[in-house]
Amino acid sequence: MKLGVYIGSFNPPHIGHLDVVNYLLDNGYVDKVLIVPTLAYWDKDNLIDIKHRINMLKLFENDKIMVDQKHNGYAYTYQLMRALSREYNDELYLIMGADNIIEFDKWKHYQELLKYKIIVINRDNIDIAKCIKKYHSNNFIIVNNYKSISISSSEIRNNLNNKYLDDKVLKYIKDNNLYR
Repeated sequence: MKLGVYIGSFNPPHIGHLDVVNYLLDNGYVDKVLIVPTLAYWDKDNLIDIKHRINMLKLFENDKIMVDQKHNGYAYTYQLMRALSREYNDELYLIMGADNIIEFDKWKHYQELLKYKIIVINRDNIDIAKCIKKYHSNNFIIVNNYKSISISSSEIRNNLNNKYLDDKVLKYIKDNNLYR
């Protein structure tokens, strides 16, 4: 089975995140997706508690979408993928946006990640083929035909705009007085 691994802060999880997951599932890129919210993020200092982000993501769970609750503390992606490969017998597919591929070679032990399939979703008209050429790997899968939704998580946090939030997520945010 092809298991997509979707890592992020998900602060908060919004319809853009869910849209990516459903697109990959509906178009056969992966059979299931494991969403892994990170405990901390190197460039983000305004994350709400991981338990709230996990609880909101769990509202998206079904037979093809799972939310990881035990691998959230890894500092680096290679550590997470290494741990998941020991636990799952599935073929792991790392899911990332094209903005991440630009400086992928600066990721800690990025060479280890090249042994996995890496699904790169186009956004911001980035020339993914040019970016990945230097890695000399056939494990990249470029998704050019996905029409991304441009959503700013900080804008959502500031306005709690339900246009970009699932109704259940918005209710959870309000019930728990988050992002105030």
